[in-house]
Amino acid sequence: MVRPIMRDVFFLNQKSEPATEADRQVAEDLMDTLKAHEEGCVGMAANMIGVRKNIIAVNMGIVNVVMYNPQIVKKTGAYETEEGCLSLEGVRKCTRYREIEVEYQDGGFKKQRQKYSGWIAQIIQHECDHLQGIII
Repeated sequence: MVRPIMRDVFFLNQKSEPATEADRQVAEDLMDTLKAHEEGCVGMAANMIGVRKNIIAVNMGIVNVVMYNPQIVKKTGAYETEEGCLSLEGVRKCTRYREIEVEYQDGGFKKQRQKYSGWIAQIIQHECDHLQGIII
């Protein structure tokens, strides 16, 4: 189900809680909402649809991928950039890293550890910030 985009900064500034297998519907709604906004959005965190759970959806080029409880465990190559957000007006400056390593649970709740670089790494960092209540 496509859900409305949360724009309440007070809500978005709150940390999210760990996701469990009971949150599969939230992930499905997140994927549906990302798909509905694909023209102007490449990633979403669950709090962007009003649910404070550690779930993100990321456009990986050909496919959108859900990550439950993602944690960035390594980052290298800091750089300055500007980003926009579907929940906010305009663009803002921020620091990102060119290469990251992420631990997360996949759709089957199996632990994964992957390296990402470039644009996809930037998207993941933005969405993981959302889970921590950090908005650009």
